[in-house]
Amino acid sequence: MTVRLIHPWTGEIDYTYDYVGEPEVERALQSAAQAAPGWAARSLDERAGLMRAVAARLREQRDAIAAIMTADMGKLRREALVEIEKSASACEYYADHAIDYLRDGMIATEAHRSYVTYEPLGCIFAVMPWNFPIWQVFRFLAPGLMAGNVAVLKHATNVPRCADAIAGVLRDAGIPDGVFGVLHIDNTMAARVIADPRVKAVTLTGSERAGSAVASTAGKHLKKCVMELGGSDPFVVLDDADLEATIPAAVASRFGNAGQTCIAAKRFIVTPGIADAFVARFVEAVAKLAVGDPALDATTLAPMARADLRDEVHDQVQRSVAAGAKLLLGGVPGQGASHYPATILDHVVTGMPAYHEELFGPAASILRACDDDDAVRLANDTDFGLGASVWTTDKVRGEAVARRMQAGATFVNAIVRSDVRLPFGGTKTSGFGRELAEHGIHEFMNIKTVYVA
Repeated sequence: MTVRLIHPWTGEIDYTYDYVGEPEVERALQSAAQAAPGWAARSLDERAGLMRAVAARLREQRDAIAAIMTADMGKLRREALVEIEKSASACEYYADHAIDYLRDGMIATEAHRSYVTYEPLGCIFAVMPWNFPIWQVFRFLAPGLMAGNVAVLKHATNVPRCADAIAGVLRDAGIPDGVFGVLHIDNTMAARVIADPRVKAVTLTGSERAGSAVASTAGKHLKKCVMELGGSDPFVVLDDADLEATIPAAVASRFGNAGQTCIAAKRFIVTPGIADAFVARFVEAVAKLAVGDPALDATTLAPMARADLRDEVHDQVQRSVAAGAKLLLGGVPGQGASHYPATILDHVVTGMPAYHEELFGPAASILRACDDDDAVRLANDTDFGLGASVWTTDKVRGEAVARRMQAGATFVNAIVRSDVRLPFGGTKTSGFGRELAEHGIHEFMNIKTVYVA
């Protein structure tokens, strides 16, 4: 099958490629199986040296990779550069810290010696999304390779050049053949790969629908998996919040990456005493975002990655307005092949799509709460549970609210973000398992007890 990629800004066919078939899949899996024992046998120091070389190559090639990201999925060039640096830093972080995370853990029992040791599982099959096409891969790859695993990547259909660029970086850094492979395949072939006995674990970042399908297949074949799925993160503004700090954070969290972020603030829950002031200033700030070519530094709101994704968000906005939401800004598709304007909906209540569904684009929902308790109720009234933030000048009050919110990560007076030093993942339908930090490197390892009487 031939895939044609449409440039998110120009609307022109920018690239074509073909899915590979069974022979290519077999070669990739066999190469990974052959490489796994040798890679696992290398010392941590050897693997760390190679991961530092990967970080160096990422930085050397950052301009070229950023241009690919912009062409494949419309990311702002400056956001692409930040993402590449974050990925390089993750490689260095695990090169520095894996020796501590993987050290045998002694446990006192009646035995002469008893301890926990960590062994790599083998080949990880990764199904990754398009919205952070470099970082999402390195979020699993940096800890996975340092743990001694090998990996095969199925990247999203619209970012094939990003996948190939990652493979090129690892190859240039000296990572041995078979340690990392890329397969341009469809979902049917992906299910065949998951079922293959040479694949020992599966990781996916994507939608709940994709996660359910992949986790079901992995479960059928008894494969360990980590799922990082959707989110509809609450951004709770308490009545004592400092709007000078809160408003810029709200704009950045909702409209960065054209709103196409699982951990973006999507539901702005405002309390009495500050609600009207927040809404007025939020609208004013969002209206200043500049639409344009994502390759240009003057552009501050990128196009969405694909026209079908834009159409989906527009449909959610229209249905919410029809159900009674008040449209304060945007709401009409505009410039560019897949551009959607910065959109704000006020007085969003239960029963509206903007209340219950994830708006994966530049559209914000404002929910009005009665008090702190009601804000927590609204924050938790969702099937999702990825991230949440609360904004207040009283840190004790903010922390108390944050601890009551159901999410994999809760931030006080800060934008929810992934940080290599902190475990990342969700609860409820936002997935299970953890990436990053010590927790992430242990996810795809055999945690083995050794008991010497």
